[in-house]
Amino acid sequence: MADLMRISELAAAAGVSKRTVDFYTNLGLIAPAQRSDGGFRLYDPATVDLIGTIRHLEASGLALDEIGKDLAGATAADLAEAVTRLNQDLDALQALAETARPNAHAMVTMLTVRAHNLIVTAMELLIAMPDV
Repeated sequence: MADLMRISELAAAAGVSKRTVDFYTNLGLIAPAQRSDGGFRLYDPATVDLIGTIRHLEASGLALDEIGKDLAGATAADLAEAVTRLNQDLDALQALAETARPNAHAMVTMLTVRAHNLIVTAMELLIAMPDV
């Protein structure tokens, strides 16, 4: 129990308020590892990284309810299916870009750069994601 963190310690380490920790806990995005003898919620230190991941996903435009569903229920098969769809969409985008009018190239390029940034963000999050 010595390495578990009380809510105030978790909030400070994650750079959020205790209210944010409460909010994420109530949404089921994070969960205490156990309770102290006095009834205080105690969190695993890896929850600091999980809060960082949640905040990063939220800043990327994902709604907290989507994040919660994805964190709770996504499987390797779901990921494989999503990557397959992404590859199909990229192939379709490539075909459209080859036949697009010249004035559409700038818009397609901008959207492609944004998609690339999202993919890079996803890879960074997968690498940094705690095993909780």
